Amino acid sequence: MQLRQNNIRQLSEREFDVLVVGGGINGASAAAALSGKGVKVALIDRGDFAGSTSMHSSNLVWGGIKYMESRDFALVRKLCKSRNHLIKSYPSTVQEIRFLTTITRGFRYHPLYLWAGAWLYWFIGNAFTRIPQFLSPKRIKEEEAIINIDGAVGGFEYSDAYLHDNDARFVFNFVRSSLDFGAVAANYVESLGAQREQHRWVTQVRDRMSGETFAIRSRVMVNAAGPWVDQHNNLSGQKTDYQHVFSKGIHLIVPRLTASGRVLAFFADDGRLFFVIPMGTRTCVGTTDTRVEKPEVGVTDDDVAFVLDNINKRLNLDKPLQTSDIIATRCGVRPLAVKASSGGDRDFLQLSRKHAVDIDAESRHLSIFGGKLTDCLNVGEEIVEEVSKLGVDIPFPDFRWYGEPDKAVREAFMQQARLMDLDAMTSAEASEPLSDRLWRRYGAQAMEMLEDIRQDPRQGDVLIAGTEYLRCELRHARRREMITRLEDFLRRRSKISLVVPEDTIRHSPGLVEACEILFGDTARERLDEYLAEEPDPLLEALSPEAENDNPAHSEKLRW
Repeated sequence: MQLRQNNIRQLSEREFDVLVVGGGINGASAAAALSGKGVKVALIDRGDFAGSTSMHSSNLVWGGIKYMESRDFALVRKLCKSRNHLIKSYPSTVQEIRFLTTITRGFRYHPLYLWAGAWLYWFIGNAFTRIPQFLSPKRIKEEEAIINIDGAVGGFEYSDAYLHDNDARFVFNFVRSSLDFGAVAANYVESLGAQREQHRWVTQVRDRMSGETFAIRSRVMVNAAGPWVDQHNNLSGQKTDYQHVFSKGIHLIVPRLTASGRVLAFFADDGRLFFVIPMGTRTCVGTTDTRVEKPEVGVTDDDVAFVLDNINKRLNLDKPLQTSDIIATRCGVRPLAVKASSGGDRDFLQLSRKHAVDIDAESRHLSIFGGKLTDCLNVGEEIVEEVSKLGVDIPFPDFRWYGEPDKAVREAFMQQARLMDLDAMTSAEASEPLSDRLWRRYGAQAMEMLEDIRQDPRQGDVLIAGTEYLRCELRHARRREMITRLEDFLRRRSKISLVVPEDTIRHSPGLVEACEILFGDTARERLDEYLAEEPDPLLEALSPEAENDNPAHSEKLRW
């Protein structure tokens, strides 16, 4: 907790060029871009970083093929270029993946028409990925025996990209980069509203862990509060040209349905794209699209029934999926940007996820509406440009603030890993060698873990049963990842609570030691806080099939 406590002190003592409110993908990328280019940045979030929409995605990094139908080709072009740029910049994390889409009789378009559209999508994306293929029903069955081809008239396969690790982890790495660049960031710091005083923003905030209040001073304010952008603008007296409407989406995490490593795509009963997405030894199924009035949402029985009904219709399973097969859920809102003058009357199913930056130049205030993970690098660069226009000096405008370390650094890490035979420590059930996983998650910082293991082989032990997490990773998390509550680690810095049943986590013998490593003297308090939270009633009991497939019965979990 020392990192957070030091940053809390600096937030109250220093004056910043820019305060970013909100640590989701928009705020994290904006903070990383600004700080990397030399701007004095503060970043706060009223919960944990990536604690809302940014941890409930499909983990897909795609160019927006669905916007082809609305002929929004300019947006598709922009998103495809962003996808390609992410693949090149984060080759260990953002990787090409094939999508197999099945079309049934009576659908509004013939599969050959959609296949032609996939070719246009490929060309718009600079032919960066593998070429599309048309598939007959017979070929679909050969490729994916699990697909129910009754009524199918064909399909097609095309490429987009997939975020190999957890979405919240990807977001946090931008936060960590901003800290490395000199930004001052803290989670669980809530903005109570801001006002202009003597050409500065004075933002009153509350430390939600201690209850203490203090002020943060900055020349510019960036409101990146995600679904709560409108709410924060009301607190600060800001009028904007945009506002949000909300679409709720859920995903269900179930035992692995297919080992092919591709995404299965269908059109659900409501006409929307519906996915079966690989997640190691698990499968992520969804999504829904429900208009809601507020960003505070939860999974309902109707949501679950919709997803289960759609997936059971489209797959030939030995036994239909039931509620008892659900290991975890994801549930969040898509904040969709609309002109305030429109009143939000446009069909929200036709709204895109493109972002909009609303600027009040007189008060030096920016609000980021909408957006999605695929567009994060564009958001960062755009915020830098707009902040510069507001009079803030950008000392290092050409600095590249994103991307993995270069190949020489990676090869140095891999050589050390080979010399100490690190991959021999990988569990037999793991989805990838240990060296690849450590590099993907920590980059150059993974060197520290190799040294920890060399000095003390126990640091290479898995600590929490049913996971691949090593003791040295928890030590690293305590030093560098601002773990404030146990859920921060289990759900966002890792994806343990997405792939391991909650009851298994709660009864893991290593959970107590994990808390002691992460929290020191406050370990008991943090553990009691976690155990006091009510389990999701949907997840209280697994079916026998899900329980038998539960990798938590082995020493390590592949995820």
